[in-house]
Formats: sequence, C-alpha cells, structure tokens
Amino acid sequence: MSQPVTEGRRWLVLASCCLSLLLVMMDVTIVNVVLPSIRQAFGASIASLQWIVDAYTLTVAALLMAAGSLADRFGRRRVFLSGITIFCVASAFCGLAATPAQMIAARILQGVGGAMLNPVALSIITNTFLEPAERAKAIGLWGMMSGVALALGPAIGGFIADSLSWRAVFWINLPIGLIAMLMTLRFVPESRSSVISRFDPAGQGLAALATLTLVGALIEGPDFGWDSPVIIGLLIMALVGIIVFVGVERRIASPMLNLGFLRSIPFSSATVLAILCFAIFSSLLFLSTIYLQQIRGFSPSAAGWKLMPFAAAVVIAAPLSGRLVASRGARVPLVLSGVGLAGGAWMLAQLTADSSALWLAAAYALVGGGFGLCNAPITNAAVSGMPRRQAGLAAAVASTSRQIGAALGVAVAGSVRGAGATVAGDERSFAPVFLGLSHTVCWIAVMLGCGVILVGLIATSASAQASARRVAESFS
Repeated sequence: MSQPVTEGRRWLVLASCCLSLLLVMMDVTIVNVVLPSIRQAFGASIASLQWIVDAYTLTVAALLMAAGSLADRFGRRRVFLSGITIFCVASAFCGLAATPAQMIAARILQGVGGAMLNPVALSIITNTFLEPAERAKAIGLWGMMSGVALALGPAIGGFIADSLSWRAVFWINLPIGLIAMLMTLRFVPESRSSVISRFDPAGQGLAALATLTLVGALIEGPDFGWDSPVIIGLLIMALVGIIVFVGVERRIASPMLNLGFLRSIPFSSATVLAILCFAIFSSLLFLSTIYLQQIRGFSPSAAGWKLMPFAAAVVIAAPLSGRLVASRGARVPLVLSGVGLAGGAWMLAQLTADSSALWLAAAYALVGGGFGLCNAPITNAAVSGMPRRQAGLAAAVASTSRQIGAALGVAVAGSVRGAGATVAGDERSFAPVFLGLSHTVCWIAVMLGCGVILVGLIATSASAQASARRVAESFS
C-alpha cells in the first residue's frame, strides 16, 4: 500500500520520477548522434551500430514487465533505486568500452537498469496522484518529459561529443543519476501492491525470446541472407514464442500479462500505437543522424542543431496534446499525430545529398510534432480502467510497446540496406546506396503513419470506449 503523501510533496515525487525518465529516454536517442564517432573509434559496421542502439532497447523491452511486477511485489522505491544504481554503473562501463563487443555488453547492463525505472516511476505516479484529474495532469507532464527527453538527446549528445568526447555522452548520466537517487531517497515513499501475484518465469522468458529473435532476425537478415537457415530459424522461434506465450498466459493462475487487459480496445490500441509511433521515430532518427554526418559532413554538434526543429516541435506539441485530450478526447491528437508523422516521413523520402536546410527543418518539425502529439493519449489509454494494484504491470505493458517499437524501427532502418552497404565499406559508393535505403525506410514510415491515423480512429470509437468500461468493471 502507498504511504500518504502531502499535496506539495506529490509534485516533488513527480519531479524525481521525471528526472529518472530523463535518464532512460534521453539515452535512447543521445547515442544516435555519436554513432559515426563510435564507428570511427571501433571500425564498426552498420549491424554493430544497430546492436549498440538495440542492445539497450531490447533489454529494456524484455525486462519491463518483470520489473513492473517485481516493483509491485517487493516495493517500488526499492526497485527504482536499484535501477538508478545499475544504470549509472553501466553508463560508466559504456564510457570505458574499447571494442564494439564491450560497448554492446555495457548497453545490455544499462538496459537492465533502465527497465527498472520507466514503468516503476509511472506506477509510483499512479499511486501518488489518486484524484483522477490531478493524475491525468501528472501523467500528461510525464508524457511530455518523455517526448522532450527523446527529442533533446541528439542535440545534447552532439554538443557534449564536440566539446568533450563521445565517451562523455555516457559519463553525463552519473551526476544526473546521483541527483535522481538523492531526490528519490528524500521524497518518494515506499509502496507496493496490496495483492501479491506470483512471479511468472515462463511468461517472462517467452516474451523475451519472441522479442529478441524477431528483432535479431531483422538486424542480421541482410548479412546472413533472408533465406538463411539462421534467419528463418529466428523468425520461426519468434512466431512460436508468441503463440506459446499466449497459450501459457491464458492457462496459469497468475500470468505476467493478464490477457483480459487486451479486451479493452483503447488499451490494446495504445500498445499498437506505441509500437507504430516509436518505430517511425527511431527509424527516421537513426538514419537522419548518419545522413547529417556521413552524407552532409556535419559535426556531431551541428547535426544535433539540425535536429532541433524536431525537439522544438515535441516541446510545443506534447503539452498541446495533453490539453486536447482533456478538452476534446484522444481522437484529434492521434489523427494529427499520424498526419505529422506520415507527412514528415514523406518529406524525408525526397532527400538528396544537397537538400535545403529549410526542407530538412520542415520535415523534422512535422515528425517531431506528430511524435509529440502521440504520447499523452497513448499513456492515458494504457492506464485507463486498470486497477491501481496492477499499475506497475499496466504501465510496463505500455513502456514495453514503446521500446519494442524503438527497437523494431532501428532494425528496419538497417535491415533493408542493400548488399554491401556497410558503414565500413567503400565511402564513394556509400552515399547513393544510403540515400536509396533512406527513401525506402521513409516510405515504410509513411505507411506506418497512415496506420497511426487508422488505429487512432478505432481506439476512440464508441465501441472502443464501451469495451474499456466493461474491462474496468470486470477488474473492479
């Protein structure tokens, strides 16, 4: 159960949770802008760079639901503090890495810590802000911080890399983590679920297996060949993992994921929307940072500044989305989000080696606006109608969807590359091959953006709202 929290202290709890979110979400994108520097330091291929990005997001995705359940069981503040500690230690290891393998291993450890922060923090917020309107406001601020952190990552990373070193991008996490730890110890009360569910190792293992094998196949497919027994085997394992996961979760008494949640169309749609939006965002960001530095020749800090229209649009659109959800419901921001994401991706599909700065700025602003508009309705839908005692798990499902989307986006961005189009390959032929790759990915993003519009319309229909009410009644 939660300890009582005074009104003023509630917002300090929110600030503590948002600071941890800054660590986790900014690290998803801050690494992108230093990928060319890591490439030069290690002589890495595109596949290696993809794994440096996805080793983190995949680990977070694989462990999020387990972390949410453990926090509900053993104490949210305890798990939260453990996550901050592991994340900061792993960040130090990233800054000391001397090979791609060492970097990937440190990123995996970073993901372990990150998985213990994001859903646990949202669970703390849900159990701290008990009044519905105040909770919605707090979750809206939380969602805004998520978008801002993701958007500011490239600019901050570029500035740090140029001013100090690409390794300092990881070291900067240590002082931020220390502040977050001190604030958590001072202001965040301990809380846990009043109903303790049993741990579900089978469900957790199957969910991790399906995620890892699917994204692994997408990343390594171009190198091994799509008809390779290795890739075919990974795809079969992913499919089998999903099927067996559903079967196991339906039969056991205390499943990791109660499939009854999925009967709520808004909740199910929130998971799909999170995957779509974050896949678009991460794929375009991954390619844009390489385009700006490898094709256009900008320094890391200059590339970060070129991406600032994206960050500015997120900062403007995120709070606007929260107000739109409160005044007009989720349909308007979701449709506008899809329009922005699809429109920005279409503009990026027209890029050449000398596209104008104005065209780039407009494209990034559209993508950023679309991305900023999606987070508030997704977050609110994810926890809508869910019992407070399962807040950690419900929040973890939404967070898992975001991380899976981010990992899939990076995987797709690299998986459609042509044969031999590696970062370590012939620099003279790299530009035309890379631009062809970028155009293909951007057209895929256009289609996914249209999917955001369609799913957003379904999620906000009258039948969808009725399904959410039925699920809420069944859990109450």
